[in-house]
Amino acid sequence: MPFLDAQHPCFDYDLAGTTVRYSRCGRTGIVEFSCFPTAMAGQISPPREVLSGPHIDGLPARWKPVFAQVPEWLVQFKLAGFPEPGGHQVGRSLRGAVELNALSFSSLDLDETANRVRITATVRHPAGYRLAHILEWGRGKAFFELHTEFHNESSRPCTLEYLPSFSLGGVTPFDSGEAAERLRLHRFRSAWSAEGRHDVQSLEELHLERSWGNFSRRVERFGQVGSMPVRGFFPWAALDDCVAGVMWGVQLSAPGSWHIEVGRTQDKVTLSGGLPSRDFGEWWKEIAPGQSFVSPTAVLACVRGNIDDLCVALTSAQVAAAERQPAWDHELPVIFNEWCSSWGEPTREAILTTARKLAETRTKVFVIDDGWAEKPPGEGIQFNGDWNVNFTRFPGGLRPTCDALRELGLIPGLWFELEAATEGTEAFALEDRHLRREGRLVQVGSRHFWDLRDPLTQEHLARKVICRLRDDGFGYLKIDYNDSLPAGVDGAESPGEGLRQHLAAVQEFIARIRRELPDLLIENCSSGGHRLEPSFQALCAMGAFSDAHETPTIPLIAANLHRLILPRQSQIWCVVHAGDSLQRMRFGLAATFLGRVCLSGEIEALDAGRFAEITAALAFYERAVPVIRDGRTRLHRALGSSWNAPRGWQVVERHTDSLALIVAHTFGGQSAYAPVVPLPEGKWRVSHVYGDATPNIDQHVLHCGSMGSFSATAFLLERH
Repeated sequence: MPFLDAQHPCFDYDLAGTTVRYSRCGRTGIVEFSCFPTAMAGQISPPREVLSGPHIDGLPARWKPVFAQVPEWLVQFKLAGFPEPGGHQVGRSLRGAVELNALSFSSLDLDETANRVRITATVRHPAGYRLAHILEWGRGKAFFELHTEFHNESSRPCTLEYLPSFSLGGVTPFDSGEAAERLRLHRFRSAWSAEGRHDVQSLEELHLERSWGNFSRRVERFGQVGSMPVRGFFPWAALDDCVAGVMWGVQLSAPGSWHIEVGRTQDKVTLSGGLPSRDFGEWWKEIAPGQSFVSPTAVLACVRGNIDDLCVALTSAQVAAAERQPAWDHELPVIFNEWCSSWGEPTREAILTTARKLAETRTKVFVIDDGWAEKPPGEGIQFNGDWNVNFTRFPGGLRPTCDALRELGLIPGLWFELEAATEGTEAFALEDRHLRREGRLVQVGSRHFWDLRDPLTQEHLARKVICRLRDDGFGYLKIDYNDSLPAGVDGAESPGEGLRQHLAAVQEFIARIRRELPDLLIENCSSGGHRLEPSFQALCAMGAFSDAHETPTIPLIAANLHRLILPRQSQIWCVVHAGDSLQRMRFGLAATFLGRVCLSGEIEALDAGRFAEITAALAFYERAVPVIRDGRTRLHRALGSSWNAPRGWQVVERHTDSLALIVAHTFGGQSAYAPVVPLPEGKWRVSHVYGDATPNIDQHVLHCGSMGSFSATAFLLERH
């Protein structure tokens, strides 16, 4: 058992290149958690102890010394009934709650097996509360996982108002002071059809320099409230020391509301986050005597390198869940979705006309999107809830169409927005099965939302969804979700806890679908990208990368998502038209190599030359599948700031030990570009080319060749 006492104030453990440190402050008894690259241990700067200077020297003696280092507990929590934290934090942060002052360190336990390491740091509160910081690491992994447990061992109930999953302190250890002008916060912004814009700001720009006397906490808190976790920002954050070249990053499992907070009171910076709190997301949780509460998991990584190195480490945490998908998904089959062909008015005749043409290609899945269900004349799209087949469009129901698709060698897929019921449906009137807030039905636009905590609702949806998929022979399910619930719903001790429980039930229903239909591929779609976070992605074979169907931003968004989700789980649209130029087709088709191909549009109307372009692109994609699935990404860009009028060029380089995929896109701004990118170490040769450009390798540099504006090319390279 590791010790943390006066003789052993620090415990370090090397996680294959990252050292995690548990340090106990002799002055306060506080145990702080931090980490750094193991190879850089010798570059750690001894921190200054106290602040000095005219602004400090003139203070009354009773106010001194003013300590430069004030460690913060490796667990954070706040209970109802205790005072709010000071330091001008009310409404902005619940860190540093008064309850923490009474904590005492209890134990630090190390549990090692051949495959995993688990470190448990336990602290106690005299009122009978036990909290545990849990770190778990799979040997050889580039990331580790953190969560927090709260145990009420008192004789009275209590109410948690705040319990983050992790609290990382000591950023940065490579500067003895406050690391002026060397710390930056990285985030990824998100909006509908504009997902994953990388945002970087210095801590000075964020106004996070410490106060002159450490009397007021500086805070940057951000997150999302509601049931679409990827709105505004992805549940992801990183800090980097741009002088030392070290990055600390975190990705949350967050199906609903979440928050991340960067703060400082003294020299060092803290990073924490997880569930929402009472003042951000209306969450609190009653814990009865003898009961416990466990926070969601946060994935952390610390790397010596750049943003791509960090993101490779963090996204590697998603590989295990992707590997658990049905075996036929591992080859990343090509998908056709008829949404941008029929725009909500599919018919059996049109589907089979397109399918006969697709049967000549490597396409494997044909998805029937919205419009297959019955709706009143004149109604628009998304008439959701009743899910009765439109027999006018599908004579004999969906089964004959599915059988005909399978005869052509295609796996049929079906769209559902299963969590909502829209106005005009019989389901919309089943108000006792729908979510409420403060006693009133939650209605967002034309939608009510099923309460999936209700077993009767679960069975109703099982009949409508699971039975439909099984009885009609579908092998693929697209789950859509097109608007967000508010901060909370009724049915629990707090609105935020009601929302958390409801979303847990939603995920349990998806897990049930997978159990009952084990060979089914499931697509995680929420207006495109609003649920691209680890817990939803883990339940599904892939996620819709965006609702960007034909815009020039598609390669930008697709490349952004390499840093947030696995490309093997990123389904990318390419919509084709009979009148498209070959250059426009190549621009869109090459973008799909940044993830999984999802075709749509006028396939059946293409002439021989344009159809041959589809065939050539899919042949290239099939060769690229191993590196799309198993590679590591480097992103190279020289872009303007506008996405609606993009300028410049982008090259995505993804490689394994033996293969490399290079996908280059140009945009506006000038008539021609010639992108040049460095290659990984080793000797490489070009094995396959898709597009017009002629590449050249000089030493370890790839010259992509001359490319006109809004054009694309892709290369496969082999190491030799």
